Amino acid sequence: MAPGKTSSIGAQSYRIQTVVKRRHAPLSTSTLKELASSCAYGLVAFLHVCWLLYLVIAPSADFAPFEVAFEVVLLIIWLAALGICQFARRKQVTLRLLWLAWPALLLYSWLTYTAVNMYLHGWGLPSHQALGKAIVCMLQLSLLLAAAANDSFRKAPQEEEDLLKQALLQPVDPEAGKKKSRSWPSLLLTAIVYVWPDTPGLQFRAILCIFIIAAMRLLNLAVPILYKHVVDTMANVSARTHPTGPEPPQTFKFMQVFAPWVLSYIVISFFQGGPGTASSGLMNNARQYLWIPITQNAYRRISIELFQHVLNLDLKFHLMRKTGEVMRVMDRGTYSIQSILSTVIFSIAPQMLDILLACVYIASVLEPWIAIIMFVTLASYLPLTIYLTEWRTRFRRDMNKLDNAKDARATDALLNYETVKYFSNDELERRQFEGAISAYQGVEYKALASLNILNVIQSSVIFVGVISGLVVCTNGVAKGKLTVGDAVLFITLMQQLYAPLNYFGTYYRTIQRYMIDMENMFDILAVAPEIQDKPGAVKLQMDNGEIEFSRVSFEYSPGTPVLQDVSFRVPGGSSVALVGATGSGKSTCLRLLFRFYDPTAGCIRIDGQDLREVTQKSLRTGMAVVPQDTVLFNDTILTNIRYGRPEASDSEVFAAAQAAAIHTNIMERFPQQYETVVGERGLRLSGGEKQRVAFARAILKNPRILLLDEATSSLDTLTERRIQDALHGLKADRTSFIVAHRLSTIMDSELIVVMHEGRVMETGQHPELIQKGGLYAQMWSRQAEDAASTPFGSAQSLADTADNAKADGQKQEKPGHDRP
Repeated sequence: MAPGKTSSIGAQSYRIQTVVKRRHAPLSTSTLKELASSCAYGLVAFLHVCWLLYLVIAPSADFAPFEVAFEVVLLIIWLAALGICQFARRKQVTLRLLWLAWPALLLYSWLTYTAVNMYLHGWGLPSHQALGKAIVCMLQLSLLLAAAANDSFRKAPQEEEDLLKQALLQPVDPEAGKKKSRSWPSLLLTAIVYVWPDTPGLQFRAILCIFIIAAMRLLNLAVPILYKHVVDTMANVSARTHPTGPEPPQTFKFMQVFAPWVLSYIVISFFQGGPGTASSGLMNNARQYLWIPITQNAYRRISIELFQHVLNLDLKFHLMRKTGEVMRVMDRGTYSIQSILSTVIFSIAPQMLDILLACVYIASVLEPWIAIIMFVTLASYLPLTIYLTEWRTRFRRDMNKLDNAKDARATDALLNYETVKYFSNDELERRQFEGAISAYQGVEYKALASLNILNVIQSSVIFVGVISGLVVCTNGVAKGKLTVGDAVLFITLMQQLYAPLNYFGTYYRTIQRYMIDMENMFDILAVAPEIQDKPGAVKLQMDNGEIEFSRVSFEYSPGTPVLQDVSFRVPGGSSVALVGATGSGKSTCLRLLFRFYDPTAGCIRIDGQDLREVTQKSLRTGMAVVPQDTVLFNDTILTNIRYGRPEASDSEVFAAAQAAAIHTNIMERFPQQYETVVGERGLRLSGGEKQRVAFARAILKNPRILLLDEATSSLDTLTERRIQDALHGLKADRTSFIVAHRLSTIMDSELIVVMHEGRVMETGQHPELIQKGGLYAQMWSRQAEDAASTPFGSAQSLADTADNAKADGQKQEKPGHDRP
């Protein structure tokens, strides 16, 4: 049995998590991990049995009897762990056995130390028992803290974050829901990949920052050591200048004795920043200066990649998620991915290295027991700070909730002042407000008391550590093994090391939040668009724009068909109109044609080319869409129209606006004319004006295929006729695909497709469909009767006519029903 194996197995088996699995479920990654953990526990128990037998049958070995007792206790612990793990797996319950590592930690450290020294003794090598004891204890405790950190950072998110994640990151397919949460080491590695700069200059800066961090660790250790030498020199000079014995007093010059140490201390402190600070020194500021462009570069690359990824996702993703919440995940994710590395690389990791370096230095140069006391003290201070801060956070959260409730109670009473007076409920409101204050102060008391408890526990841990270390130091000074400077070195290092640990409670909460934000962002990045170009997809070669739907079926969700066996052909350069009741599948045909979705069955061809075989960019470049609900960018009218063809000149934009019957409105109604900012989603324009801007944008693009989805539903009768006249010119030599409710707008279409419940019921031109007396004729008669009974021809016309006269910025009234 090699000591290396024993130590590595012990390090790997400090924690086991059994996962709920069905008894006959196939082996998965979680099951394999569970089995591996069980085997590790069993193997460790077996090794302890062998080691215990060796100690019993080898009485000549120079070991204390308590080592046998240690082995017995360890064997019981590991066997119990194995039994509990197997029981939990059979009962299909979730169980975390991290707590088993705590009682076994100290015992297992002594065991490893004993095993190491036994083999060194057996091989005839010198065994540095004190130093080995210190190093083994520190390593074991470091592994345990790493295990605790890994377990803590993967805790369930807070209620607010949990709700956000459920709302945002619901799977878009069944397989996505099987995705497991990432471990925090994997998240950190992924973050490093994203943050690591992509240019040689910035990479050199990053490497230089790492060297500066390493140099600062040495400086942080050098400053107390120089301080120790200054104190020792002062004590030595004091003893010689004021001797207690018969020796004559000596005189020393400052430059001869103190200058080297004092000057070195001053210079190094200038670079380091002073004891306990390490934040205002030259080295730290140089590191921050060098890191600025690296952070900016990382933020720019992450933001662009995330934005481009979300923009390239299919329509289904955007319809399933709220835009504001997606933006929230994007903002938080890009911020957290750079902030967490700054926190870990520049705050947490350096402080951990400072502790390890200080303990190793003291263990090798001074007294190993001092190093053990220092490490155990600081290592205990860290988890206590984290867990007590987590405990306090519950009170803080409750205090914030009750504070909001108290303010809401007072606000509600004041807003309903008249109601309170009407019913003479002043006393009732006072009692309710008094109750809200009492509830708030009760939780506030707990929050403030918990802060005092945290401070007392932190101070007690440091106090016990300092007193224990001073006892060892004074004993060493009395025996002549240590000097006064060594005691000062210990106290200085303790002050320098434990002060930054006060922030670890905040670091813990911050990192936990960053982990959640990063995981949310990576979950979005992991979403693959359902609509992608096939490998080897070619550009669409558009000739005359012939469109063919061949036995097309489609469903948004399984089992709910929207289109069923839809087939029709539109000759190039002609126009087709899709009509039918709401929900008949008209707009879905446009979405399939624009390839927001792919058909469940059948295919759509343009000039004989299947849309799934061509690139999306080439397909959409040859199309222009005028949607029913036009949303404009919060920019000028000129920019919104030019969006159809960004390279277009101003004169071309003006011509497109004239063709869309919006130019006169822009010039006469708005003081800033084309430079008028339309507001969020174009709210400063009426519905008809937004629609005409969309028409102008489509006209400017000059497409081969024009898609109109209820494009004239927000226009008054006069403007609609002007737009129709403009469309006659626009549709010339173009294939037009029109979805309409008002049948009067599509009478001149070369082909009318009548749809009902996802099926094509009739096709033909207006006269022949009227003569057939089918569904189209019924729709036409119904709309004609409604129009005859409505004053001014249609309520929609009246609403739009009044809307055009409204002042700038007012909203349009809700449109009425469509009329022919």
